[in-house]
Amino acid sequence: MLEPRELPFPSGNKAEELAQPAGLARPGDGAPSDQTASGIPDKTGYPDPVYVLAANIFQGIRIETSPEKVLIKYGNEPLRPLCGESEDESFQHLSYELAFSALKYQGILETILIDSCIFPSTTIPDHLSSLIIVMLYDFQDRKFQARLFSDNKQCIVEVQEVENLLNSFKTKLAAALARCRIKHDALSIDHILPETVRNQELRASTLPLYAWINTLKISPEEVYYSLKKRGYTKVKTVLHIGGKVFAVDQHCYDVLIFPSHLKSDLLNIDLFKDYKLIFQDKSRSLAVHSVKALLNVDDDILMVNTGSWYTVAHMSNLTNNVSKIFVCGVQSQAKHPDLKNLFTKMGCKNVEILHETFLDIEWKDNRLQKVKVILLLPRCSGLGISNPVEFILNEHEDTDLLKDFSQGGTSEDKLRFLAQQQYEQLTHAMQFTKAQAVVYCTCSVYPEENEAVVKKALEFQDPGTKIQPYRLSPPVLPLCSIKEVHSSADKFFRMEPSETTNGCFLSVLTRERDPSETVSVKDVLARAAAKGLLEGIELGKSSKREKKKKSKTTLPKASSTDSKGIQMKIAEFLNRETNANANRSQTATTKISLLQKSTIQAGSASQARKPNKPATNPLVPAFMKNTSLSRPYERPTNFVRPRPEDKMVVLKPVEIVLPPVMFPLSPPPGIRPHIPTQHFYYRWFAPKTIVPGYHSTPLISRKGEKPKGNLPSSLLRHRRPWL
Repeated sequence: MLEPRELPFPSGNKAEELAQPAGLARPGDGAPSDQTASGIPDKTGYPDPVYVLAANIFQGIRIETSPEKVLIKYGNEPLRPLCGESEDESFQHLSYELAFSALKYQGILETILIDSCIFPSTTIPDHLSSLIIVMLYDFQDRKFQARLFSDNKQCIVEVQEVENLLNSFKTKLAAALARCRIKHDALSIDHILPETVRNQELRASTLPLYAWINTLKISPEEVYYSLKKRGYTKVKTVLHIGGKVFAVDQHCYDVLIFPSHLKSDLLNIDLFKDYKLIFQDKSRSLAVHSVKALLNVDDDILMVNTGSWYTVAHMSNLTNNVSKIFVCGVQSQAKHPDLKNLFTKMGCKNVEILHETFLDIEWKDNRLQKVKVILLLPRCSGLGISNPVEFILNEHEDTDLLKDFSQGGTSEDKLRFLAQQQYEQLTHAMQFTKAQAVVYCTCSVYPEENEAVVKKALEFQDPGTKIQPYRLSPPVLPLCSIKEVHSSADKFFRMEPSETTNGCFLSVLTRERDPSETVSVKDVLARAAAKGLLEGIELGKSSKREKKKKSKTTLPKASSTDSKGIQMKIAEFLNRETNANANRSQTATTKISLLQKSTIQAGSASQARKPNKPATNPLVPAFMKNTSLSRPYERPTNFVRPRPEDKMVVLKPVEIVLPPVMFPLSPPPGIRPHIPTQHFYYRWFAPKTIVPGYHSTPLISRKGEKPKGNLPSSLLRHRRPWL
């Protein structure tokens, strides 16, 4: 039999995930530079507090087996960590990674401990079993090499005892590991894992970093400039590109993408220290952008199960601190001051925290009467996430999710439990009578948590209520193409887990608007701006002088009991937008065209010709009625007679070009009338008898009448026939 050292032990494929952070090794050790024969650096191990914290995490998420199959007994008493070390972010990240790795290989590690006779030959207290598991994983990952101590002040007695035990059984542990690999015919223990878990690890190794721009403190252009000063280059995609690069996300204009290897460098720059750039998963950015597209001016928002407070801050950014944001589910009063301090640093001023759970809040709550959009981020299985440790730490999710990730799936019982919770929360959100939309977003890949929950909630709506029912609507994202919404039949937005992004499911439910409900132009402008249709147009309040000026050309107030009011208000918006162009050009022709546009939109398709009678349409502005220009040969203007309300139809905006009119005087300077060749126009011609030196009064030919006789073309096309 070969000695254990001659066996091809695992070379530490997880070296990149559990790499020793800078500053934890002793100065002068030279451990990071030491390399094995294969060229891979040796692992130096972790500080004692990391092992203790990882053991406590593993104790809470370990997989329990039936009593008859129990190999190792685990105690219920957690280990006591050093004061302050458990709150250190770098220690937390390392501990969660180590605990999650030990959880994935729990069965293999238990088998090695039994096969090497550590259990039950030695009397080890049960409360140290979790510590033995996590330290054994790191021991085999270091190829059973001795750990280099990082700091003698961080020594913990229990860690020293377990380490001495593992070192004394080093040969037997290596042999047991080799037999386990031979049994599974695996090159390394990584190949013993289920295929779904291996694919998840592969995606996690290439997944880039996503960060959104805090526009309350800095503009995107300033961020680009600051990054370029630090040597970063803007590219179209960061996939498979080394060096310091970044790209703009294809769906959210305020989200930047960085390669994963740049995280340590990015955390040390002022953009992240000053909360101007915030790391967060893209699925949360997609959710808040979908909410933004549904908002009208001054609409409030209710956010449920937000997880990370950065999601709330991002929503505050997109509303520019205008809409009020209610966040429910914060039950701990102790966290309230810390949250207010965080929001103050990020510039958020429109957030109000509700300490009740969502299901305990009634739709009659006076605080929520202006809430129009509800963002629901329910607790889900999260199997669309590639890096579960990052997701749990950043989104404050339950560590119990790691148990499902380690097995590559969720049990049927747990899936039914989660789906029932999601259904209850979604139906409760649909009971808020003042709300007009609900955005439902998960990171799950199971239809039971996504499409099935939404369709069930829509199917079982209460038909007895007087409010309008909900229906599916396609999500509106700033840079999203219609092809990315799966189909017009289901109108769901999905992103499958890949090497560039985590999985995401997004559904938007909108309430059918009551026909009697009036829609203000302000709301139309707000929605158009959210969809990127009014780029460059400010939606500020008009001054009193502008309001007086615009009141001269506003349309009469229509009844709010039918769709005529909605159409006329939209016509008012178009009229006002066109008037702005007319004032800049200062031409009478543009004003007449504007009048025709507003008349066509407010009236019906029927038209009546009145050649010799002036128009008396009530939609004609006052300054047009008093106009008395000398037009002896002007073509009569056709106006539109409104139909009765029961026959009102919705018309599409059209542009009408009036035929040119010849005036005795020359046209004003700077005006060039546009004469399409396909329209009729008037022509001047001379009488049959022409006396040299004398020009008779020109006559007008009727519409469509051909000139009599073969007249010279010079007379027909003379620019000034009266001269």
